[in-house]
Parts: sequence; structure tokens; C-alpha cells
Amino acid sequence: MTGEESIRLTSYPIKAENTKSSEAMKCFPFSYRGEKNETPKNPTKSISVTSLFTGRSWTGMNSQTVSDVSTESTRRANVPCFSQSPSNLKVFTFAELKSATNGFSRSSKIGEGGFGCVYIGSIKSPQDPSQVVRVAVKQLGRQGLQGHKEWVTEVNVLGVVEHPNLVKLIGYCAEDDERGIQRLLVYEYMPNRSVEDHLSARTDEPLSWTMRLKVAQDAARGLTYLHEEMEFQIIFRDFKSSNILLDDQWNSKLSDFGLARLGPQEGLTHVSTAVVGTMGYAAPEYIQTGRLRSQSDVWSYGVFLYELITGRRPLDRNLPKNEQKLLEWVKPYLASKKFRLIVDSRLEGKYSLKTAQKLAIIANNCLSKNPKARPKMSEVLEMVNHLVGNTSEGTSPRSPLLV
Repeated sequence: MTGEESIRLTSYPIKAENTKSSEAMKCFPFSYRGEKNETPKNPTKSISVTSLFTGRSWTGMNSQTVSDVSTESTRRANVPCFSQSPSNLKVFTFAELKSATNGFSRSSKIGEGGFGCVYIGSIKSPQDPSQVVRVAVKQLGRQGLQGHKEWVTEVNVLGVVEHPNLVKLIGYCAEDDERGIQRLLVYEYMPNRSVEDHLSARTDEPLSWTMRLKVAQDAARGLTYLHEEMEFQIIFRDFKSSNILLDDQWNSKLSDFGLARLGPQEGLTHVSTAVVGTMGYAAPEYIQTGRLRSQSDVWSYGVFLYELITGRRPLDRNLPKNEQKLLEWVKPYLASKKFRLIVDSRLEGKYSLKTAQKLAIIANNCLSKNPKARPKMSEVLEMVNHLVGNTSEGTSPRSPLLV
């Protein structure tokens, strides 16, 4: 994988406050052409999601999504209508979420991304108001149109999809007051942080080999659902370890759908779009041409498998020059007896070498230079399921972390 160092940083994964993001993990810029930010003028007013883009009157979640709109006229054909898929999202007031997070206090802050901060909060359960549940509240900053576009995409995607391996969006807040637009998202709380956090060299709790296989399986399930198990196809477009979160049972769930895109219409092979994503994960043909396919996510998944095997980031400028690009560094070891030298040393030998080599073979299939030669995610999932073997469906390994 290659990428110019001058590429502008425009999107960040959500990270805990005490972690430092690598300068190497930069994101591609998103281009806008001819968009207008139509902001309502009335103070302290609940506003519609899509009217912020199109100026239309709108209530509820049955509107046309605005995922990846550059100009309404040129993008409309690539935007799905979810009118047959009503959402169960709860609409929160800003006052409710301010109270839930103790006034967005510093003590409630659990993460920070490029478009705002994330706070832990407590709300009444939408299913049982007598119960209080913990939630993660993401407050968008006031950076303007791009951040708002990603916020709207999150609402439109997670408002109509539901799967055990996708983070659940509980609701949102969109209010206009004298200070501007307040935009917030309320998610289920994922207490065990991201997979990236547990693969980081700074962690004292690296994932066990059994848990890494389960993460690979869970992530493949999530992508299979997005690509193949709905009436429309969603391409994640920013699949990476920091966007895979772990719940209290150590189940993995895909998160952060702000860059997600509707797949090509029937009869078409790809969607032409601006290039976004994280360096080290993005498929080479997508970077070069802007032609987006579901196979772009498959490439990113292949990169991620090597991340699980090695414990290394896809691109790390802190390493010696010949080791900075993960896919180039592993090549000499794959077909030799030295394969074990690329396996994460923090596993301390507690892994199956044969299984690790088979996982690398699956990764190589996903990393075919020809996107048409890459397997579908359902085929990848079948291979990973076979590899995991006796791991029960929907259960977590007994000891997810090394002791």
C-alpha cells in the first residue's frame, strides 16, 4: 500500500483519551462540490435530519438518505429510499443528553475523534423505563458540512440496519439554537474498547489467539450482513481495527458508519466516488480510480487479518523503514519456515502455528490485486468459520485476554 505523506487528515477513529493516534494512520480527504449548508434560523428548535442538506421539510426516519451526497442532482440515483424500513430510533432533546452525561463533564468523557467527543451517560431504557442503561453519547463539533454529512449517514445507516455484530444506535439529537446546530448520537455502550486498543504495543492486555479468531469471525459476519443480507448493499469504506468495538461479553461489533456508501445499482460494477478511508487499509484500485466496490471492504478485511496475526498496524512510521508497511514486511515470511517470526510475540507462543498460516491464506485471498478475484464476504466468513472450528456460534471464548 502506498500513500503520500501530504494527504490531509480529515477523519479520526474514536480513541480513549490516554492513547495517542499514530501520524501514519492518516485518512483521505473528502471532496465537496456545490453543496450548500442550509441551516435553520429559528432558535432552540428541533430540526429534521435531511432538511439540513436539502432544505426539505421532514419528520421521522422514513426519509431519503443523504449518504454521500456531493450535489443532490448527481447523487440522487445512488441514494436508497428507506420508506419501507421505518426506524425505531429515539429522538432526544439536548437537555436530556446534557443531563445524562453530567453536563458533558470531563469525568464523563471516554473518547475523542476528529468530529467531536464521546461521553458515557445513563438514560432510561427505551424498552423498560424502570431500568437505567449506560450509553455512549457522541457530540459532533461545529466544523461544518463534512462532519454533519457523516452524522447524517450514521443516522440513516444505523437507523435501518440491525445485526449482532453492528453497534446499535439508540437515538440522536438535532437541535438548532443561538449557538448553532447541536448534533449528537446515542449508541449502546461498548465497555471493552476497540480491537485496536488491545493490539496496541502500549496495552498490557493483548488479545489471546482464541479471541483474535473470534474477532475475525464476528467482523466477517458484520461485513457479510452489510454486503449480502439486505435488500440493498452497504459498503463500509472505513473498515479498520479502531472501528471494531468490544461489548461486555467480548463480542465484536462494527462501528462508525459515517463514511458508509450505498453499493452499485443492479447491473453496475462499482460506484464512482471521492476517495476516503484510512491509509494502510484502503484497496489500491479504489485509491487509484475512485471506483468503489464491496471488494474494497474485502481488501481492508485482509489487511486486518494480518493485523490480528502480527499485532502490528498496517502502516507504522515508528518502525525501521523496511518494516513500516505491514503487507510488504510479511511477504518474505509467508512461504517459509520463518512464518512464526511475524506472529505477535506477545502471544508468547500460545497459538496454533497451523491455524495462523491458514488465516494468512484467507488474508491473501482477500488481498488479490484483481478485485474480481477476491472472495465475497460470505465466502470469507465460511472459511473463517471452518478455521475457528469448535467455537460455538454467538459465544465468547472463556479468557479473551492473556493472563
